[in-house]
Amino acid sequence: MISIEVSLDREGVLYALRVCGHSHSGPRGSDIVCAAVSVLTRTFIQVVSSREGVSARFSAPERGFLEFSAHYGEAGKNFLYCSGVFLLEGLKSLRDEYPEYCSLDILQD
Repeated sequence: MISIEVSLDREGVLYALRVCGHSHSGPRGSDIVCAAVSVLTRTFIQVVSSREGVSARFSAPERGFLEFSAHYGEAGKNFLYCSGVFLLEGLKSLRDEYPEYCSLDILQD
């Protein structure tokens, strides 16, 4: 199972993300759940990492593990908020459609 943990601040801005595991919903290279989680998280990280006003760090030292954290200023706050909403909607959809392969915990300060 893929375990996803997202941390939001008091205003709902996503500032941390952790993804661990494999869904095993299909053969390697044909696993739709793993592919969807990978595309959503990698695109989110690429988009917010290049945004002015957002300082992002991420690590993916091995397959099936990813950590992301962000600090932001006023200039990047709204962009990071909206990007986080987009990511969360995609991850919630996967969790709801494939609950046996994907879990999502949302922590809020």
